[in-house]
Amino acid sequence: MAGSDWTCSLSTMHEWESPDYEPSLPVSEKSNPLTRDIDRASANCIARMLQACDAQMFQEETGGTYQRLLSDQVVETLMEVSKRVELILKDPQDSLVVLSGCGTSGRMAFLITSAFNRALRELNQSSAYSYIIAGGDRALLSSQEAPEDDPRLGMLSLKKACEGKRRVLFIGISCGLSAPFVAGQLDFCLQHPEVYTPVLVGFNPSNQARDEPIPGCTFTFRSVVQRMQELAKSQKAFLINPAVGPEAISGSSRMKGGSATKILLEVVLSAAHAAAFTNTPITHKGILQHMSAYEKTLDITYAQNEGLGALLEAAGQSLRCGRRVCYLGWGPLAVLGLIDASECNPTFGADYNDVRGFVSGGYKELNNNEGPLTSLGPDFCIAHEDFLHLVLPSLNDQDVAVLIYTHSDDVSEVAKLARRVRAKTANLHAVYHQVDGDTAAAAQQDDINKLCLSSLKITWPSPASGSLLHMQWELSTKLLLNAVSTGAHVLKGKIYQNHMIDVQVTNSKLYSRATRLLQKLSGRPESQCEEALLKAVYRVDKLTVDITLSDIATHTCIAKSRTKVVPLALVCLLTGCSLVEAESHLEQQPIVREAVEACLS
Repeated sequence: MAGSDWTCSLSTMHEWESPDYEPSLPVSEKSNPLTRDIDRASANCIARMLQACDAQMFQEETGGTYQRLLSDQVVETLMEVSKRVELILKDPQDSLVVLSGCGTSGRMAFLITSAFNRALRELNQSSAYSYIIAGGDRALLSSQEAPEDDPRLGMLSLKKACEGKRRVLFIGISCGLSAPFVAGQLDFCLQHPEVYTPVLVGFNPSNQARDEPIPGCTFTFRSVVQRMQELAKSQKAFLINPAVGPEAISGSSRMKGGSATKILLEVVLSAAHAAAFTNTPITHKGILQHMSAYEKTLDITYAQNEGLGALLEAAGQSLRCGRRVCYLGWGPLAVLGLIDASECNPTFGADYNDVRGFVSGGYKELNNNEGPLTSLGPDFCIAHEDFLHLVLPSLNDQDVAVLIYTHSDDVSEVAKLARRVRAKTANLHAVYHQVDGDTAAAAQQDDINKLCLSSLKITWPSPASGSLLHMQWELSTKLLLNAVSTGAHVLKGKIYQNHMIDVQVTNSKLYSRATRLLQKLSGRPESQCEEALLKAVYRVDKLTVDITLSDIATHTCIAKSRTKVVPLALVCLLTGCSLVEAESHLEQQPIVREAVEACLS
């Protein structure tokens, strides 16, 4: 067990930058040296490891191997893109800024467009932003991996969103420079330069963009990137792709990938708004100042490490007992709870009910393109009322409930809900933000503290700008909830070393990741690993000709309904046992690392 004595050395912080470190993998898929033993770590130690990983986002460029968040070239590009947004804000007629992505990237696109359209409404301006998420709005709340692989679907959804527009700034987000859905959109922009200016946001260097053929297409993601690089010389396309270091859990781009997306695009859009509506020029210094406010956000958030460790331990304990974690939020912070919860299923192979998010005001607060999705079933019921009817009656002291709010929300409402939840479970916790010296809600906060097992109070200095403070609160809440849900699943045994061992193999990216992971953990050749993976997908000890001749889309379609695919394949590879024997090992010992060790001993 990595105990409370875990410390982070400078050399470990930078180890991933060496050209010799996991050279065959792009940065976004490498394993992070800081978290090698996260699967054996205590809750407090997990919190410290995640803090160290997040701090890598703001590391300075060293020796020029990788561009970083604060590199001059990146800041210059942010300024240029910001000026393009400013032009649209000043003359919005027939113009649009579109943000698009898959999974977390699409959810961040939604969150950011919502916030900036809200800011425009407050200025009596019409909306200028639109979001696209692969799989449509149901993907905001649940995993929809298959549409990521469909470039034509990406292109058609962009075409539809931009009907009748004469000028579109398209911002495609793909953390690994890999999603075919986004590649299809960028390719479409490149074919129609008279309307579209494409911007690509991701976190791998261009030469690490995915180069696998996309079925039915003449282009790969890398070839699209190469065409954009050429056009970037004359500012007809823009690439924003600093490296932020490997994720704490390999390939889990919901973490740093999501956070860095939020930081970069909020910096761009905030600078454009300030230029368009308060005549504040867009400057290098201004961009860096905004970035440093986000860096301070990390410090302020992780200053709460002890309280975070306690919350993480409680959530882990709950999941280990087969119980659930519920986030009950207010305002935009509630949406971050929804997003965090929705990501646990594809990342950890979690059940949809293991971690759930609920929003005060439900779909009215969410204000998504397609409106209420409640007709899709109870999994899409997201209002506090839904929680009270569907979830609260079955809660007990092993379930964790987390209240997420700020002191600018209606704290008396928070207290009212807290009393109702406390009647069912003592395992109630609060995460809240307040400005230093703001005592308006002090009495109600005291009442809430008395009802809660733990209260994580995050105090912020008096802000120069209200909108920046709200963005900091959002980032801070994202970091905290990512830490709680990741840490809880680590404690439940869903991670092997620092790999998502229980990942669902539901699209081509995840299929490749699963094969690579089996190679790395078993030391066996690729062909043998892919064979073991397919046996686990099809639940057979011998592959038929039909199976071996099928394409990846067929395999991932079958894998949708399967659980523990990668753990089963790994146990078979390492022990030579049959699938039935592997299943029985995993039933007796659901913590994969221990199941493997038991088999080998």
